[in-house]
Amino acid sequence: MISFLTEFARNPRAVGAVAPSSEPLAERITAAIPRTGQPLVVELGPGTGAFTRVIQRRLAGQGRHLAVEINPVFAERLARGYPEVDVIQADAGALPHVLAARNLPRAEVIVSGLPWAVFTAERQRQILDAVVASLADHGAFTTFAYQHARWAPPARRLHRMLCDLFEEVVVGSTVWANLPPAVVYYCRRPVRQHEVGAESGTPHR
Repeated sequence: MISFLTEFARNPRAVGAVAPSSEPLAERITAAIPRTGQPLVVELGPGTGAFTRVIQRRLAGQGRHLAVEINPVFAERLARGYPEVDVIQADAGALPHVLAARNLPRAEVIVSGLPWAVFTAERQRQILDAVVASLADHGAFTTFAYQHARWAPPARRLHRMLCDLFEEVVVGSTVWANLPPAVVYYCRRPVRQHEVGAESGTPHR
């Protein structure tokens, strides 16, 4: 917790929260991860590992878990605490290159703990385009927003982008046992750029 607050004080726009996510939120956001098979799971913005430990619990030694963290302090701490996780210090927007460098296919599940509310529209779109390019056709992308800020412009913009980039976007019920309370977005069936209508410029929904 002290490490989290320190990094927030240093760079609040990159960390985006004053406290790590709760266990109930972690359980909800990782629910799309299958408990069987060998799934490739990518975690964006793992921070201090609130979602990481639940992902590991769900995988139970199966599949592969990549954690992409831009903050060097968080990345180093995460690598020490979770040696079974492939921790990469990199920008989430570089995810397609991260997978390609490791000769990995598109991920079955991408879980995001990124602070969308502090990102510009361009930054949100850059990362979401990287997610769509890196997610399997049958895969799922999950992320969250704080309940109190859902109607603020950055959160509304994020929701619109998700609806443009995925055929299905389901908003879960409020996780009250989180500080602050949050909701999870469950996104499936990514819309690739080549699927966007060339004449109208409107994505197929």
